[in-house]
Parts: sequence; C-alpha cells; structure tokens
Amino acid sequence: MTCEGLFSTDRHKIVSVHGMMSNEVLARMRRQWSINGRFVTQSITGVQRYAQWIVWALDRLLCEGHPLVRGLELRLLVPPDATDHLGLRAIRMKSVGSVNGHLWEQIELPRHAGGGLLSLCNTGPIIARKHIVCIHDLNTRSFPSSYSVPFRALYRMLQPALGRRATRIATVSQFSADEIVRYSVCPRNRIIVIPNGHEHTKQWTPHHCAATRAAAGPSTIVIVGNTAPHKNVRLILDLAGRLDQAGLRIAVVGVCDSRVFAADAAAPMGHNIAWLGRLSDSELAALLNHCLCLAYPSFVEGFGLPPLEAMALGCPVVASDRASLPEVCGNAALYASPNDPDAWMAQFVRLSQDQELRTRMVAQGRGRASMFRWIGSAELYLQAMAEADGLPECRRASGSAGAS
Repeated sequence: MTCEGLFSTDRHKIVSVHGMMSNEVLARMRRQWSINGRFVTQSITGVQRYAQWIVWALDRLLCEGHPLVRGLELRLLVPPDATDHLGLRAIRMKSVGSVNGHLWEQIELPRHAGGGLLSLCNTGPIIARKHIVCIHDLNTRSFPSSYSVPFRALYRMLQPALGRRATRIATVSQFSADEIVRYSVCPRNRIIVIPNGHEHTKQWTPHHCAATRAAAGPSTIVIVGNTAPHKNVRLILDLAGRLDQAGLRIAVVGVCDSRVFAADAAAPMGHNIAWLGRLSDSELAALLNHCLCLAYPSFVEGFGLPPLEAMALGCPVVASDRASLPEVCGNAALYASPNDPDAWMAQFVRLSQDQELRTRMVAQGRGRASMFRWIGSAELYLQAMAEADGLPECRRASGSAGAS
C-alpha cells in the first residue's frame, strides 16, 4: 500500500477502532510507554525531525484526550546531556543514566523504560521486548558506498537484531517496507508504514540571511542534502555549465557528517553554484519561497522529507523517479532518472519557460503535502501501542487490515 493509500484506508480503521473500544476498558488499563529520547541530543536530519514531530503530535493527542490515550502514560527518556527544547505539555521528559550515545541507548535506556518502548530513529536497545522501532531505510544495504565502514557495520548488526526482537517495526514508506522484507530484517506481517508529515513547515517564518538573499531568485535550482553518493548531488552540479547557458544557477544546502557518510569526491565549483551550508528553517523557507524549484536527484531514499517540505511551501519539485520519491510526490512533481542528466536539464528548462506549468505544480504540491500529517501518523503509533498492550479490539482491527 502506498502512503496515499495508507491515509485513505488505515486511518478509517483507526476511527472504527475508536467506536468499538469502550472508554471504560481504556480507563481501567494503566499503560506506561517510554519514548527513546536519544534524538534530542543529535543534530537535526530528516530522521530526527521525524522523531521530534511524532512526539509533538503524540503530546497534542494526549492533551486533546484522544480515545487511544485513555489510561496511557507517556514519558520521554533522554540522556544526561539533553536539553529540553521541545515544549511538551503532556509528555514528561526525564533524564536518566550517566552515559551517552549508543551505550546509553543499549544499557541505560532499557533499565529505566518500564512498560513499552517507542524508538523513532533507526536504533534502539536490543534487549527491549515490548518495543516499536522505526527503521527509516536500509540505505546501508542498498547503497553502502554512501556510509562509513563503522556506521555500516553497526547498522548491519543492529537493525536485523531489532527486526527479530521488536514487537513491531515501523517505517516511513512502502518502498522502505519492501526493502526491510527484501533484506530479511523483519517479516511483512510485523511492519507498519507510518510516514512523515508536513505541519512543521507552517511554523517556519521565512527570513533571508545574506547568503540566501544573494542565492535566491526565479532562476535558482535548490538542492537540499549532503554530498553522500546516494544523494547524487553531483549529477546536478555537473550540469552547471549547461545551466549557466540557460540562465540558471544552483544553490546547495546542507553539510556532510564524515562520521556517518562517505563524502563524494571534491565538490565542483562554478560562478553559478552557491554553497550555503547548513541553514535555519526560516532561511530555508525563504530560499524555497523564491527559487525556480527544488531538485532531488537521489538514487535511494527512505522517504524524502525535503520534497514534501518544498511542496508544502509552494515550491515546485523535480525529483528522481526512484525509490520512495514517486510514492511521496505523486503527480505533484516532475521526474527524471538519476542516471540521465539530459532529462534533468530538459525538466529545468521546461519549468523555467512555462509559467502555467509552474503555477499548476505549486497548487498540486500544496495539495499533495496536505495528505501527510504528523497527527495522522501519531494516531497510527497509538494504535500500534494499544495492540502491543493486548487490547482485543485493536487486535481484531489489525487482523482485518490485510484484507483491504
């Protein structure tokens, strides 16, 4: 089932579960779940963004008294070096343990996580039993050259172990679910697709810095991502000369973490290429609000949050026709093969010369992005948690889902 299909069918099942489940049953059950808060101490990428906004949505549903939160206590357990910047109202953040990093996650976290545990960022303690883990992608398997040897070795050991022991494996797209099955990390009947949302972009207030103001404009193609090989940024950069002849330029946003990614060869330079580094959300919003399009030429992605963010902000997207990207963007993007620079060049020129097409893509993109909601994804986590707690109504609903 695609992400689109997920929100047109599975969320209706959740509503039916609400109707079946008595408030008295939920009120009598005191359920305790902890959230793996290691992400609070990490730099923000799409994975950490996912965790932050799923927790935000769970907190909102708790405050609103959603039927599936009755009797549920949720805590966010964090390492000792964490700072509270999430502004949660109903979920209590608690610092536990005396170490950090993987050691904290594997040893300290399970000692303090009574009841169930929710891990949202690819990893979690192997010894935890009632455990829901979100594995965003298997890119270390499908594109190993993008990752450092230590990182690759860790994930190749850790993810299959979690797949065997966790109660459920969540992932962010049907493509990633298929990859998890293909590499025998977890059987399909224990996988649930819970995608990203778009609501966080509504909190971004566009504000240029000097660098984005200089780079922005109707002829600017924005690339968001690091220089890891699977991101395929070089395909666009190698078009710089031809783009210059067409009156187009490139703005590159992002940095490469050498502890995780294996960077590509030396980055090409050109007078029509602006290297902007890491931007704030406000600066990125300002750039995406004033450019030709976002280009996303990846060979593989677990989801592809930047295209969703761009569409939500009214920025047209030209995306790779591989992996999860058609699933996320639907008919709201232009596509090209990540192996065909001529196709990318043609799409950029087409978009720059056809204002009617661009206007149509802006409208379609906003509509497409609105289908992906953090609140809807948080509801799916609540249902998975209720199933793990053995609520019989949830088990019946889950068992009927495969027949739809």
